[in-house]
Amino acid sequence: MSWNEFVYFAVASLLLWSLGSVLLYTRKSPVAAIFSIIGGIIVFAAFIAGLWAGQGHPPLRTMGETRLWYSFFISIVGFVTYLHWKYKWIMAYSVVVSGVFVFVNLLKPEIHTTNLMPALQSPWFVPHVTVYILSYALLGAATIASFIAIRELKKGEQRLMPLIDNLVYIGLGFLMMGMLMGALWAKEAWGDFWSWDPKEVWAFITAAAYLVYIHARLINYKLKYLLWLLPIAFILLMITWVGVNYLPAAQGSIHVY
Repeated sequence: MSWNEFVYFAVASLLLWSLGSVLLYTRKSPVAAIFSIIGGIIVFAAFIAGLWAGQGHPPLRTMGETRLWYSFFISIVGFVTYLHWKYKWIMAYSVVVSGVFVFVNLLKPEIHTTNLMPALQSPWFVPHVTVYILSYALLGAATIASFIAIRELKKGEQRLMPLIDNLVYIGLGFLMMGMLMGALWAKEAWGDFWSWDPKEVWAFITAAAYLVYIHARLINYKLKYLLWLLPIAFILLMITWVGVNYLPAAQGSIHVY
């Protein structure tokens, strides 16, 4: 399987996820919605598996391939969050965000190759990138929830705070795991655990921003200010993921392939 078939799997998945989201709001029983959402996840997973087999390595090399995984993970995060917390809107928002990344891949495809440079031919490649993208999906969901929480806070409601806190805790945990595995991989590939590469520096800044949020929550800092930290932290995350590649300092980065 190749990227030529992506449009069929992507459209089918988005239709199933969208149908499931609509059914959550229009049907008393969520059974049909759940089956529709799971069906979309299976279809999307089938494309990733087929692409993996077709390329001979996991599709995690290019920006387009990381967007592919982000679309997949954000839909799963939204679905699992709905199952646990019963917030229907989180599934709908997840479908919208997933759709945006899918359409970016359709409208502006990256150059997808089947060759991996030596540094990427490592057992750390898959777990490092996968946990990073999963953390991005979790922290993205926390950001979506923070906007809703900011609006509800004006009415004196704080019902979303347990959800937001758990998404941040788990998301930061995966982010730190990604950094740790990246350090071990760097030692294996380049001889040093840390080299102050632009990508590494921005990853550190991003993690620090979420740590500030967690510590501020522990001291009960004012929510009306604290909640705005999550969108700011997510912007830092986007710089780490995408924006750093366009910085002048990144031209000599060891993370630009």
